[in-house]
Formats: sequence, structure tokens, C-alpha cells
Amino acid sequence: MNRDSHSEDTLSTMVLENIKNKLIHAFRATAEPREDAGPAGRHRLSVGRSHQANEELRRAKIDGAITWLRSELLEMRSQDRQLAQTLLDLNAEIQRLRRESFGSPDAEGDDQQ
Repeated sequence: MNRDSHSEDTLSTMVLENIKNKLIHAFRATAEPREDAGPAGRHRLSVGRSHQANEELRRAKIDGAITWLRSELLEMRSQDRQLAQTLLDLNAEIQRLRRESFGSPDAEGDDQQ
């Protein structure tokens, strides 16, 4: 084996090692960072936890907003029912008054005009 061939083998081995390390790093980045990855790994872990905490906070805010909306909608439903009952009572009272007024001679004259 000559010297050039040996240099090419060494260079190829280094390139393959570099590619292997990049692939390992790429797959590790998608997985949970390891604790023993050094300062960079701890930083990624910290950023990941911070992102997770922000996501949980965002979800909590959304849940709180949904709970508030539900309570407001329930209150509106209650008010709608009260209003509907008031309108039904008023309608019944108007109908009763109309029936009573048809019995008097003055009411018949008013209806014909």
C-alpha cells in the first residue's frame, strides 16, 4: 500500500466519521437531550424545558379563556330564559287585556278605526 493510498483511506475515514457524527447529532436533536452532553446539551435541555413551560402556560391561558367563555355563555343562557319567560308573561297579559277589552263597547269602536 503506497503513501497516497494510505492518505486517501485516512481522508475517507475522516469524512465518513464526520458524516456519522452529523447523523448521530441530527437524530439526537430530535430525541430528548442527554444530561451528559455538556454545556451545549444542558442549554438545549434548558431551552427545551423553557419551550415546554411556555407551551403549558399557553395551554393554561387558553383553558382559562375557554372556562371564562363557558361561564359567560351559561349566564347568557340564563338571561335568555328569563327574558323569554318575561316576554311570554307579557304576551299572556296582552292577550288577557284584549279579551277583557272586547267585552266593553268602547273597545269595539277603537278596533274598527
